[in-house]
Amino acid sequence: MGDSPEWVADAIWWHVYPLGFVGAEREATPVVTPRLGRLEPWLDYAVELGTSGIALGPVFASETHGYDTVDHLRIDPRLGADADFDALIAAAHSRGLRVLLDGVFNHVGRAHPAFRAVLEQGPSAPTASWFRLTWPRPWEPGVEPEAADFEGHGALVALDHDEPAVADYVVRVMNHWLDRGADGWRLDAAYAVPTSFWATVLPRVREAHPQAYVVGEVLHGDYAEFVRESGVDAVTQYELWKAVWSSLNDRNFFELAHALRRHTELLDTFVPLTFLGNHDVTRLASRLTDERHLAHALVVLLTTAGTPTIYSGDEQAYRGVKEDRAGGDDAVRPAFPDRPDELSALGRPTYRLHQELIGLRRRHRWLHTARTNAMTVANEQLVYEVVADEGRLVVALNVGDAPADREAPGAAEVLAGEATVTQPSSRSTRVRLAPHGWAVLAG
Repeated sequence: MGDSPEWVADAIWWHVYPLGFVGAEREATPVVTPRLGRLEPWLDYAVELGTSGIALGPVFASETHGYDTVDHLRIDPRLGADADFDALIAAAHSRGLRVLLDGVFNHVGRAHPAFRAVLEQGPSAPTASWFRLTWPRPWEPGVEPEAADFEGHGALVALDHDEPAVADYVVRVMNHWLDRGADGWRLDAAYAVPTSFWATVLPRVREAHPQAYVVGEVLHGDYAEFVRESGVDAVTQYELWKAVWSSLNDRNFFELAHALRRHTELLDTFVPLTFLGNHDVTRLASRLTDERHLAHALVVLLTTAGTPTIYSGDEQAYRGVKEDRAGGDDAVRPAFPDRPDELSALGRPTYRLHQELIGLRRRHRWLHTARTNAMTVANEQLVYEVVADEGRLVVALNVGDAPADREAPGAAEVLAGEATVTQPSSRSTRVRLAPHGWAVLAG
């Protein structure tokens, strides 16, 4: 297994998309408005929830949504300035919260100075080699080249990761913000960048910041191979994310059992970043066809290996559907109230459930690298054990309309949820669950 910083073993992130959270303008403005401070009242909320860090979405100067960066070394004026960033870092650290930044290093916005120089100066621009360009022949001033972009989005100009100056730039940016107090990086669209680039950049970053945590956004493919070749600490576990909600909606726990088996195999290489929601996907409460199963999803997240992430609002059962259109992310990136006490009371039961299960995980910190083994698998029921040298838990889930009685060898008292246990702590132990019930039991 990879050698992540020791503190990551206890990390549970509360993920915030800042531009949406603080209600910033949709497009860039030269006016500096110190909004990062609006996050400070929420830091105690994150601590009370049980999380240990804030995973921030983009905070650097951009044209619109934060992923079209125009200056990686400047805070987005819609959020504030360096002093506001420094104050947020200090406030987080004073509460024991780590801070993870979101780095967009696959592409830049068209107004980034490196690309603007290309448009203004042509092939002779000193940064022309930063991009994958096709120039018309003969070239004339004022004629733009064709530029490789990110997945067909012309506003997102892809960098040339074979160019040493690009590697130097990314190292400089990553170290700059780690120097200012950040604790790690999420690498946006890491899957679109050659692993050899990360393998060149990350050792240079870790030389200066050996305790920095680096996680890459990877959607599919061979996660373990990506980690081995790139040198990141972890990648995003989209396969498990999909299996959780899909198996609950289809009442097909065979899918989840298969995904948990693959998830466990990843632990031979690294500990994945796990999640049930983020700024790019439909919220879990909207995705599930039966809201009673939100608890089942959360149980899986918080009883299996990984570094869990809670997307802000999910702990309040926020709804929101992502749509493939302009502005289609708005529903999952809403503005939040100024203070937590202004939240609707409707979300409190889900918040308390998050607190309970995060608390259980903290009392069993070995879950970070625990192995998961399915003991009973049926379409509507799943019983699995989570095992490490330090302990064992048994998890029982029922998404059926009828009570379920299933074998659960070795299960003992109920730690969370509700169940009736017969012949506890024996080979003949059985667990009885109510319809749509769940339980986490000592092993």
